[in-house]
Amino acid sequence: LEQALEGRNRVADIVRAMKEFAHPGDEELSPVDVNRAIENTLAVSRGEWKHVAEVITNLATDLPPAPCYPGSFNQVLLNLVVNASHAVGDMRQKRQGGKGQITISSTIDGRWIKLVIADDGCGIPAENLSRIFEPFFTTKDVGKGTGQGLALTHAVIVDRMKGRIEVDSTPGQGTRFVLYLPLDRESDGTTV
Repeated sequence: LEQALEGRNRVADIVRAMKEFAHPGDEELSPVDVNRAIENTLAVSRGEWKHVAEVITNLATDLPPAPCYPGSFNQVLLNLVVNASHAVGDMRQKRQGGKGQITISSTIDGRWIKLVIADDGCGIPAENLSRIFEPFFTTKDVGKGTGQGLALTHAVIVDRMKGRIEVDSTPGQGTRFVLYLPLDRESDGTTV
């Protein structure tokens, strides 16, 4: 009974932290240099990917600043890069060595900034694709994932920033996340 209560309290703490992290009270929508955010994320996450993957960037030089919630957006990028490195690492074990590849690109697509984060990792089985943005859903081993990263990603990009996410994945070949960040806020009538 004591362990059950402790587990319940831990879950409550995780949910509370996720809500605060996804909706920090003092974070405001502000212009963000998306390419710089990508470069910073790669620097911070280097320990996760340096032994398993080569990272290739193809970043458009003409990107205007995107209206983002800076801290939350950085966390989104970090979640996607770490997930990609885990997928590549899992595939590396199956390949018995050799580095995989993570590719990150940024472009302008009309009134959107389009970010693509792709890997040649283990991929996501078709039966799991519809669930990947659910809180607490994970296919990772115990202790390796909480099931919060992609839930937070969806909350930030789609719910808060009014963007879009597309996912393509083939088991054994890799996964491709495409994020569309709006350059204006037509949905709520404001322009940043």
